[in-house]
Amino acid sequence: MPKQVESKPVPEADERLYKAPALEKGLDILELIAAQRGPITVAEIVRQLDRSTGELFRMIQVLEFRGFLERAQGTEGYHLTDKLFALSMNQPAVKGLVEVALPCMRQLSQDIGQSCHLVLHSQGQMVVVARMESSEDIGFSVRVGYRRPLISTLSGAVLYAFQNEKTRERWARWFDTDAADYDAEMDAFIKRVNKICKSGYGVLPSNFVAGVTDLSAPICRGEFAAAALTVPFVKSSSMVCTQDEALAHLSQTAATIASQLVVSDART
Repeated sequence: MPKQVESKPVPEADERLYKAPALEKGLDILELIAAQRGPITVAEIVRQLDRSTGELFRMIQVLEFRGFLERAQGTEGYHLTDKLFALSMNQPAVKGLVEVALPCMRQLSQDIGQSCHLVLHSQGQMVVVARMESSEDIGFSVRVGYRRPLISTLSGAVLYAFQNEKTRERWARWFDTDAADYDAEMDAFIKRVNKICKSGYGVLPSNFVAGVTDLSAPICRGEFAAAALTVPFVKSSSMVCTQDEALAHLSQTAATIASQLVVSDART
């Protein structure tokens, strides 16, 4: 059964200049669906938001018509499209970082014969905002918009490792503490973070794709990571360089991108 989403506190009436009940219902729907691991039906949306079908049905239909939701193939359930992600990518902060990073990422992929991708934090998850394909015939790449929980990925550990305690606490509020394996996963995550803090980069066999080793380095703005640059390293008979050589190129590329992001840079 999908996890019940906790309601976010709403300011008291006298603290709010305006109310927009219809808009808030639409936002509730989007936030609920975004928190699901799979498609969710209208009946389940109604149940979890504790509202009537009449209140929400038309909202869902409008969100579907406007391209924010779509039905999962072969089911009655809904999931988010990439439209919200596409809108966020138009923000100057993200566009600026991607514009700076892409030429460096292209050169990195050519130098090591592997793909790479750029990762940001988003509500307790890592999200891929840019990628560069391998220049070789064989490679592995991750699509733009791909998300996974921060604590289950190397990129997430790299992002978390280079943050201050206040930021770490804020990000941790998004973690799924009700997951059955949360304690064990969090323990492994913290050990990984501590190791990354000492080395300045991360190396970890992928727990998602066999035969791939993830290499990741922070792109820092000042002392803190604005993004992570990650290479899913694939061993093959036609490798351009070794894993250690690829890691050295990756670290240098991340530093080159970071050098173009001054501490006061609004683009990150």
